[in-house]
Amino acid sequence: MSTNASSAVLLSLETLGLSNVSMYPAFVIGTLAYLFIMFCNLLVLLSIALSKKLQKPMFVLLFNLPISDMLGATAFFPHLMLSIMTQNRLISHPVCVFQAFLIHVYGTGNLLILTAMAYDRYIAICCPLRYNSIMSPHNLVKIIVTVWFITFSIMVTLFSMLSRFKICRTHVVDLYCNNPSLLKLYCEDTRDNNYFGVFGIVVIQGGSLLVILYTYGQILRTCIMNSQPDTRKKAIQTCGTHLVVFLILEVNTLVTLMAHRFKGVSPFLRRALGVSVIVFPPFLDPIIYGLKTAELKESIKMFLTRNMGATKL
Repeated sequence: MSTNASSAVLLSLETLGLSNVSMYPAFVIGTLAYLFIMFCNLLVLLSIALSKKLQKPMFVLLFNLPISDMLGATAFFPHLMLSIMTQNRLISHPVCVFQAFLIHVYGTGNLLILTAMAYDRYIAICCPLRYNSIMSPHNLVKIIVTVWFITFSIMVTLFSMLSRFKICRTHVVDLYCNNPSLLKLYCEDTRDNNYFGVFGIVVIQGGSLLVILYTYGQILRTCIMNSQPDTRKKAIQTCGTHLVVFLILEVNTLVTLMAHRFKGVSPFLRRALGVSVIVFPPFLDPIIYGLKTAELKESIKMFLTRNMGATKL
């Protein structure tokens, strides 16, 4: 079958494999997970926005991470919950493309935000005397604008390239829409799209990894040479938290994307990894930063105490 990619085309996502008995528990668990993700990330956002102590470059950059996490979670969970309740895995082609676009924006945005945060920590620890001049408000705005400009530029280009093709299949091989699964719907030559996709992986993930390796190598060297135990401990704790968050996303995303390019990979494993990319970072990021970053932890406690007190009154 060959048809134009229009709103009239309905695609079928991979079945969830839920029985009538397990459907309701799955819906409750998914809804609670989504609400928890949104609550925790909103809590981080509001704590940073309303605390004068957190109006620093590190936290201004961190402010972008919950936004990206909530975008990814919202692109995935609401449609999943609807699918569970209706037992209907159909999705229109435009909605599928839009979902894929948002999910890729989330993944790319997270990697670049974490890379920018690594650069900020590098300047703070390795060049403390120049920190205020390098991470000035003007330069900070330029970094944030650059992160989102690169993210949207690559994603708009990637998904605009799909408009050239006609659909000849209607089954999406994953539990949600993404660029690799969309490419499998077309019978035409999609090599240019694959090349651009690989280019994006090399530039975004490879570039981010190189920046992380360099900055953390320099940070480690500085910490070893630092004779003050308290300073060294604080630096390692802050950077260790950031490194854990980055590695969770980097490794998971890379393995998931590469799994689409090797036919021998188990479809079940590929789908499980694909879901974990969207679920775990938005779930874990606010917890890790909220518990391990002392200033943010204190601001969250003050925000909750103040608002709980106001509610009682």
